[in-house]
Amino acid sequence: MLGFASNGLAFVVFGTVAFSIVVSVLFLVTRGSDSLYDQIGQGGLSKESDYEAHGGTPGAPAARSEQEQEIRQMLRARSDRRVSRGEPALDVDAEVAKLLRDAQASAEHDPALVAEVRQLVEARNERRVRQGKQALDVESEVARTLSELDS
Repeated sequence: MLGFASNGLAFVVFGTVAFSIVVSVLFLVTRGSDSLYDQIGQGGLSKESDYEAHGGTPGAPAARSEQEQEIRQMLRARSDRRVSRGEPALDVDAEVAKLLRDAQASAEHDPALVAEVRQLVEARNERRVRQGKQALDVESEVARTLSELDS
């Protein structure tokens, strides 16, 4: 009786392995050059499709326009929160111009240089806070330092 059970089990195991090999080979042979797995990450949520929608590059005019609209929306929301707390409203147009100018200035520099300058500014801020002084705006200090390096 034990011999029959092991023969039956061996038949099931080898049959399953053989079937999976046949199915795997069939999938490899019938797989087209543009399978679903090759398309993963190419949907509407990936970065490449966003850039392609705006002319293929992040610096395209349509991309800059969209960036300005998103910054303006963020600043309006920030200004509305400030007003609801009783603080003065932000000058949205001036803030948008400042942020876009800073972004353009940092885009002109090597990313490694910008990262290094940012680390230095953050370290300087930590020292200022430890000394009881007011912390500086990191983005404006990075832009100022990079403009000093340019001149």
